[in-house]
Amino acid sequence: MRKLKKLILNVSTLTTIGFGGYIIGKYSEQKRHLNGEDECRNGIFSNVNIKGMPGLPLFGTVSAATAFVPSETETNMGSKLSSTAARVSEIMKYGFPGLDNVRSFEDFVLSYDRRNRVAHWVFEHLTKDRLEYNAEISRSKCEFKPDLSIHPFFRADNSDYKRSGYDRGHLAAAGNHKLHQNHIDQTFYLSNMAPQVGRGFNRDSWNRLEKHVRSLTKIYKNVYVCTGPLYLPKKEADGKKYVRYEVIGANHVAVPTHFYKIVVGETDDLKLEMEAFVMPNTPIDDNAPLTNFQVPPESIERAAGLLFFDKISRDKLCKINGKVR
Repeated sequence: MRKLKKLILNVSTLTTIGFGGYIIGKYSEQKRHLNGEDECRNGIFSNVNIKGMPGLPLFGTVSAATAFVPSETETNMGSKLSSTAARVSEIMKYGFPGLDNVRSFEDFVLSYDRRNRVAHWVFEHLTKDRLEYNAEISRSKCEFKPDLSIHPFFRADNSDYKRSGYDRGHLAAAGNHKLHQNHIDQTFYLSNMAPQVGRGFNRDSWNRLEKHVRSLTKIYKNVYVCTGPLYLPKKEADGKKYVRYEVIGANHVAVPTHFYKIVVGETDDLKLEMEAFVMPNTPIDDNAPLTNFQVPPESIERAAGLLFFDKISRDKLCKINGKVR
């Protein structure tokens, strides 16, 4: 009996100490933030008002698809969320490449890389009907803007791109979303952007690839597109391989070394064909055929750490990069 009482006393003491330490720690942390002593003030977040920042959660949560609802569209939220959920199911019919910080927009879905301030991947579903010309839809009405659904610590800003020498390059192409003005507007959120070389790449060869993908809707009933950045190693003078990439702006937005695009076309009789491309983020001869940039899809998966179209067994694909399997 004496041993039991002693055990209870010890447990009670430890519990009290632990809880007291937690309270002291939380108080000290809050006080440090209020006094402006947080080391973030002297780092890449020096332009962020830490005092007014909401606290980070003690335990993170995982969401397979968080619907993006900007503040200006809060009316009729229920119906919008319902239609967005249905569209997400349609876009992601053949699987999610990964589930890291997924954001669902009205006409595309992306997974956001909070460390690099660009997306891991962006998924789209295209059809001939959804790409028809609409005089009421105009790119000129769109503005590049920060994605307020991303925590300020991990968000890219227009100032990051200013005088950087790089374009704000679309991952989900603006030309792919012409059904509603709101669809094309949402492609201009910076979470859908990545720093791209302008002349010779974003405005030329990458644009050619985007047009090629749109042209596939004349061949296939449904076209599914996954686009994203890569950070590939390169052998240096010492013979070793290194992954080196530039970062721009106060938020250190990563500049990818390459970009990938994987496309699956679905025929009327549900036959599937795949094309996979990787382009270096550098000026490219505009006369170079797009087939020069076709690669085995598994090489992109290994480099990106993602599994694309994982609901499709590769032996179900009739063609990969134009070659019959």
